[in-house]
Amino acid sequence: MRLGYLFGLIFAVVLYGYIVVPPMCAQGQETPPDTTIDAATRSAVIEVLLKELNDSYVFAETAKKMDADIRSRISAKEYDNITSARDFAAKLTADLQSVSKDKHLRVRYSYDKFPERKDRHEPTAEEIEQGRWFNKRVNYGFERVERLNGNIGYIDLRGFNDETAGADTVAAAMSFLQNTEALIFDLRQNGGGNPAMIQLISSYLFGDKPVHLNDLYWRKENKTDEFWTKPEQAKIKFTNKDIYVLTSNYTFSGAEEFSYNLKNLKRATIIGETTGGGAHPGGMVRLADHFGVFIPIGRAINPISKTNWEGTGVEPDIKVPKEQALKIAYKMALEKSLAAIKDEQVQNGVKGLIAQTQKELDELKTASKK
Repeated sequence: MRLGYLFGLIFAVVLYGYIVVPPMCAQGQETPPDTTIDAATRSAVIEVLLKELNDSYVFAETAKKMDADIRSRISAKEYDNITSARDFAAKLTADLQSVSKDKHLRVRYSYDKFPERKDRHEPTAEEIEQGRWFNKRVNYGFERVERLNGNIGYIDLRGFNDETAGADTVAAAMSFLQNTEALIFDLRQNGGGNPAMIQLISSYLFGDKPVHLNDLYWRKENKTDEFWTKPEQAKIKFTNKDIYVLTSNYTFSGAEEFSYNLKNLKRATIIGETTGGGAHPGGMVRLADHFGVFIPIGRAINPISKTNWEGTGVEPDIKVPKEQALKIAYKMALEKSLAAIKDEQVQNGVKGLIAQTQKELDELKTASKK
């Protein structure tokens, strides 16, 4: 398992491959100061970067193309006048992505030093403690768990975090919602996370037989890891409930995998916007004291589509602006629940909720046209 890095005020949590990067300036936080760099620093960072890409990037031929492109830019003196560390990282990221089209591939500047480690796959003791603190701080990604009017379950999930330490939180959320008519996962502000947490949550949505969710291929080891549901880890099964997943253009990486898996398995209705398009897991690599790079070293392979969402994103079943997604999913869930309600008074109450939700949805649509 790869835990992440706390650098500056950006906490990138790298968990077994996918990356979660919360907004740079959360409320009450300030952007960390920039640093001035010289030619020697730029040269050293670039040389380590290119070596790491050639050694590890998921597509070896693409790594060679990036190497050639960066060296041509060096010859053209494109980096010579960059003295801002933050601008240098941004420039390198843009140049690498112009060749690779890989949104996971990013050079990072950190005002605080990146830790040195003998084994880059193992976090330091300090990083482990930071990871524990962060996971608890964000409640293992569970921002809000709610039983909406009409008995519809709702989970605002901001990240797929540590599946071991977070297992009790998952169980508590799913237990609270076990008697609802349907379940809505809101991933509109979810930037990704840990495939093992995706596996754990998905285990609640299928039956007692393991279901093949996704595969991850790793270039360096030339091996493929399979991810199946683990029915024994989920005491509650939501097999007879409709599942809705809300997406936005911010939905990325592991959050896309969750959406893509359920869509291909025809287990959920995806509602919202096309997602960001990052399907290459990897990890952070230290380049220098204040520079690191997230290098994708593998790729997702869906067992049904035989491909993934890299560069294209996950296309929703119902494509609407993200602001309308929850209202639409909620209304659909209420309408579906009506057929099973025998009590006339309860039926009328649900019909009232449907009418009110439609009114609010119409107001949102009108506002979006102004």
